[in-house]
Amino acid sequence: MTLQQLKYVIGVSEIGSLNKAAEKLYISQPSLTTAIKDVENEFNIRIFNRSTKGISLTNEGKEFVQHARQIYAQYENLLDNFDSSKKRKKKFAVSCQHYSFCVKSFINLVKKIEADTSNGEYEFAINETRTATVIEDVATMRSEIGILNLSDFNRSYLQKVLKSRELIFTPLVDCKVYVYIWKNHPLAKKKSISFEELQEYPCLIFDQNASSSFYYTEEIFADREYSKIIKTTDRATNLNLMVGLNAFCLCSGIISQELNGDDFIAVPFKDNENADAAMQIGYITKANTVLSNAGVKYLEELKLYLKKETKK
Repeated sequence: MTLQQLKYVIGVSEIGSLNKAAEKLYISQPSLTTAIKDVENEFNIRIFNRSTKGISLTNEGKEFVQHARQIYAQYENLLDNFDSSKKRKKKFAVSCQHYSFCVKSFINLVKKIEADTSNGEYEFAINETRTATVIEDVATMRSEIGILNLSDFNRSYLQKVLKSRELIFTPLVDCKVYVYIWKNHPLAKKKSISFEELQEYPCLIFDQNASSSFYYTEEIFADREYSKIIKTTDRATNLNLMVGLNAFCLCSGIISQELNGDDFIAVPFKDNENADAAMQIGYITKANTVLSNAGVKYLEELKLYLKKETKK
């Protein structure tokens, strides 16, 4: 088996079509089919189910591709770190829960990459998504890095999940809890806001999919009873609902005004039940992997931004 064959298997698994994969990988379809069959024969497995509707991964194929993606990603990172020609298209992907500071740090990374003319071409991705998908993306090496939070509510459960997927959680910052609202919200002028004061307003919660565990929720107090709940899937919708319905969400207080605008504010949350309640934001990586240069630089940008914002 060769690295090129691994690349072909990964490409077909992501595209789901031999014809389209062959076109994207700059190889004829018969040669691509032969390369995949050679790998299947070498390991005595069937990676793909083939039908008139197309191809899909078998169960053992899913496991094989997960390992293949990890091996090939490390090969690319090796080239990224030590290839003096620097002519390769650099690749990097990060998956995160719904945090504007992740996007801001990504923007800062790309700007620095663009400013360095020696970096050449790149193909980057940032995925704001559900907690389970953040974990899955990093576990299968679709993303090098995942950003999520742990709290007293979910820590024990998520740590077990991360360990089972061979993922390592590295803390970045511990945050107090804030109420994120529109600047003209009836409670906007208060120095702190209690849970009881919020009960007449809709609470915004990011939808984690009905099939996901209760502990995958992003919100720190998901186990409490809210009288009004609206589930959403993106931050832009949240901002609209904050204006239109005086809705709120509980957050870390680390907000990028440059991206979200100055029409929204974070007010300290007064928790009468647990005064020490906090959320720990960190990043996850696959165990025993080496990050690409872009991955290292992204974490540098993230740490710089968080350090600056938490000093305010």
